[in-house]
Amino acid sequence: MIRVAIVDDHAVVRGGLEQLLAAEDDIEVVGTASDGEQAHALLGAASPDVFLMDLSMPGVDGIEATRRIVADSPGTHVVVLTSFADRQRILDALEAGAAGYILKDADPREVPAAVRAAAAGNSPLDPKAARVLLDARRGAGQGLAPQLTAREREVLRLVGEGMANKQIARRLGIAERTVKAHLTSVFQTLGVVDRTQAALWAQHHLTD
Repeated sequence: MIRVAIVDDHAVVRGGLEQLLAAEDDIEVVGTASDGEQAHALLGAASPDVFLMDLSMPGVDGIEATRRIVADSPGTHVVVLTSFADRQRILDALEAGAAGYILKDADPREVPAAVRAAAAGNSPLDPKAARVLLDARRGAGQGLAPQLTAREREVLRLVGEGMANKQIARRLGIAERTVKAHLTSVFQTLGVVDRTQAALWAQHHLTD
């Protein structure tokens, strides 16, 4: 069973997600929280495998809660579930260590699918969020490198040097799943479909 905690400041949303996930044979909701502080407390109280994390909450928001959870429990996965699809929020969530990013207007079937993907070590990314990252390429002028964050450039450069995700994680002092999340964002931003294309792009464009 995949143990899931639901974090959202709206009781109706929490209740709806509980009902949705209760229909899944391989998923168990082990706790709910209405803010980031309560979410962090669930680590010890319920030991979830996956958090479904809202971003906009009073007090400790979803970004900070994600950062704390990942720092204290590297084996726990956080999937952001939010209404916001702007690029900066997506990047902030991934940088904080989120394993995935899905939107509240997604097909309900995508929620349990994202939970399973995150639990398996993958990085589920909503198609709309992916398009936001991809559209950021437009009007870049000199190329796409300015559209990458500093950490994305670091990860991409090491991919270009032939490093595996585990090696990159050790080099940068971050979790391996955070490397995967950065690469998901990089692939979408550059418009490449695999690691080989990303490595070739890095070798041609990241020379500094």
